[in-house]
Amino acid sequence: MLVTQIAGTSSKGRFRVYIDGQFAFVLYRGELRSLHIEEGRELSEESYRQIMTQILPRRAKLRSMNLLQSRDYTERQLRSKLEQGEYPESCIEEALAYVISCGYIDDRRYAGNYIEGRLQTKGRAQIEAELMRKGVAKDVIREAFEELEQAGLAQDETAAIRALLEKRRYCADTADEKEKRRMYGYLCRRGFSPERVMRLLS
Repeated sequence: MLVTQIAGTSSKGRFRVYIDGQFAFVLYRGELRSLHIEEGRELSEESYRQIMTQILPRRAKLRSMNLLQSRDYTERQLRSKLEQGEYPESCIEEALAYVISCGYIDDRRYAGNYIEGRLQTKGRAQIEAELMRKGVAKDVIREAFEELEQAGLAQDETAAIRALLEKRRYCADTADEKEKRRMYGYLCRRGFSPERVMRLLS
């Protein structure tokens, strides 16, 4: 395996390593020195194995843990973060398997928390769409809604709409058609039932 190029990245001290003309992985300056990796020099099988089975998987796991300390992520979101860090696919899979096995990532839990935090300001359709964009499977979202309903936390859509109308100082008695259309569009975009919105705007 011939190291054909070592190129700097936008992050200080990190370098892309190309083997036989193909991008292979990203290493830090100290790692390049300790492993004697230089352009035009052969990379031993032992060093390559150490990078792919020890150095990078460990770093991917640590990166995942650091990210999860500040906020919750779905599996897809965390995968995207690791891909941005240019980790090899095998290392990403190992890191994800690790955090999932430890319970640090749980799409069902994420969906439940996400839904509960938005029941008063968004309709179910909008919440579902947002979770799906974050990579949560539709059946997981449905189960999360069902669990909240069983816990007595089902959304009162009428109350949520009324609260938003009050917050925006909407008055059905004085609103003209333009104002009603504007509020109708606003509430429907937030995922509330068009029929219920129309009824509460009147």
